[in-house]
Amino acid sequence: MAGTYEEHAKVFKAFCDEKRLKILELLRGGEKCACVLLEELDLGQSGLSYHMKILVESGIVESRQEGKWTHYKISEKGSAHAASLLKELTMPNTVLEENICCKK
Repeated sequence: MAGTYEEHAKVFKAFCDEKRLKILELLRGGEKCACVLLEELDLGQSGLSYHMKILVESGIVESRQEGKWTHYKISEKGSAHAASLLKELTMPNTVLEENICCKK
């Protein structure tokens, strides 16, 4: 079960940084080359690589190599997974359980 929590945490980590949120906003307009993202963000190459690694590992963003540049886009599958995961984790449990902790 711990592995599942680690995978879930990767998804939510993608949304826990203002620079990554800005990257996602830029990618909403379609696929972008890393060179374009660098122009739009106050980041160096290593900073962008760090954030893109987190976004790609989360499954929210897909990457493809073209020459020396990497191109990124939002993954429809990853986005749908993140939305359903949030709903699953925050939806109240519908199974009625007895509150046995307070009964003596």
